[in-house]
Amino acid sequence: MPALAEMIVAALLVCSGIVVLVAALGLWRLPDFFLRMHAPALASTLGAWIVTLASIVHFSARGAGLSLHVWLIIIVLSISAPVTTIVLARAALFRRRQAGDDLPAPFQKGR
Repeated sequence: MPALAEMIVAALLVCSGIVVLVAALGLWRLPDFFLRMHAPALASTLGAWIVTLASIVHFSARGAGLSLHVWLIIIVLSISAPVTTIVLARAALFRRRQAGDDLPAPFQKGR
């Protein structure tokens, strides 16, 4: 594999790691579950796209031509990540309503 391709793949993987680290800091710093959902949901999708791009560069440099079979991974992740986030949000909202706790402002009645 050419050295330039290796450097590009390494840079993309480091960028992906930085994005995921920022998401982890968002999980640590944000006070509420509903706020914490945003950081990993958005960052995990971006991190997955960057890793997919690194995989495309890697396999294309090793093979004879452009390798796009890795796109199947990101298509599945792009479909499943938002669905998972919505299901988690609905489950948390249901649990809060059942417990009688205060709901976040957009979910309170009369607003």
